[in-house]
Amino acid sequence: MSSKGALSGLKVVDLSRVLGGPFCTQILADHGADVIKVEPPQGDETRTWGPPFNEDGLSAYFSGANRNKKSIALDIRNEKGRDILLKLLEDADILVENFKTGSLEKWGLGYDDVLKNRFPRLIHCRVTGFGADGPFGGFPGYDAVIQAWAGLISVNGSPQSGPVRVGIPLVDLGTGMNAVIGILMAVNERHSSGKGQFVEVSLYDTGIQLQHPHAPNTLMSGKEPKLTGNSHPNIAPYDLYRTASAPIFLGIGNNGQFRKLCAALGCPELPDDPRFKDNSSRLAHRDELNQLLEERLKDKDGVEFATILLDAGVPAGAAMSVPEALNHPHTKHRNMVVEKDGYSGTGIPIKMGRTPGSVQAAPPAFGVNGKKILQDYGYSEEKITSLLKEGVLWEEPKV
Repeated sequence: MSSKGALSGLKVVDLSRVLGGPFCTQILADHGADVIKVEPPQGDETRTWGPPFNEDGLSAYFSGANRNKKSIALDIRNEKGRDILLKLLEDADILVENFKTGSLEKWGLGYDDVLKNRFPRLIHCRVTGFGADGPFGGFPGYDAVIQAWAGLISVNGSPQSGPVRVGIPLVDLGTGMNAVIGILMAVNERHSSGKGQFVEVSLYDTGIQLQHPHAPNTLMSGKEPKLTGNSHPNIAPYDLYRTASAPIFLGIGNNGQFRKLCAALGCPELPDDPRFKDNSSRLAHRDELNQLLEERLKDKDGVEFATILLDAGVPAGAAMSVPEALNHPHTKHRNMVVEKDGYSGTGIPIKMGRTPGSVQAAPPAFGVNGKKILQDYGYSEEKITSLLKEGVLWEEPKV
């Protein structure tokens, strides 16, 4: 098996900060792309998003989206900083950035005006909050803000809790994945055309895309979704149920699974009850069904019985805490926690047969590779020292 990764040979210049862009470029780096993270003099702000921090002062938040990268810190508002960036782009395949719309154009680095003509094979991916145009075009966006505008908060929570933000930055992560998809589609198309292109991925568009099944339900029925807590608007039983220990989530998608569940619970006659004979019937009688299931589950050990159900072909999950999930034997078997040079992080979910991804380097300290990168591009020691003195190149974050 190759240890280089499926994207070995691709060079990425990463100007992005926070999460959507960096998560995209970490995926590319995990699979072998050479990623140079170009940070502003203040650094990626997520370096300060903590605690927790490690012994070197690196935040867990930054660490989760920036491994396998090199870091150089440049002031690209300075003409000499822009000259260095253009030098880095000479042999780059991909540029990823999430500046406010119009920023690169203001600095004389716009794709249509400059980059497309100077680097015709370059794939320029811009991650934005709301896109460049439209009523909200150019506005900044953060994950929770988009969750609100895209209606995601409105469908998360229970009648008792009211609307609740989804507990992970789902929109940022989904946008990062969409950016990877868009970039790799552009790479594939470049094989035939020989040309790069501009790829825009917005948090807002991703937030709308993620509204499944609520958007299709609304578009078909015209009805507004209701808060259902842990239950599903289209499926029953599909909910979290109390046990004697950890709660169990049951995700019953068809009649066969429901019959197996009832057999395991010792009530094999239940699927023949007209109220529960198919999904539509079960959905109409959800409260009655849930009461029956809770009575059968209340004395079960959650982890043990969920495992029994899985073995019987019933989709079921014991509700683990984050530490329990990270330490679960299956997590370890799947290599979904990795360690490297004192760094610990989640593993690589895309398992390639011949060219697996890998963690080659821990997340970089601020600007740690700057001098070496410039040396590789032909800058002399004297020139590098001058750039440091002039505030073009940085090795410590600007306060």
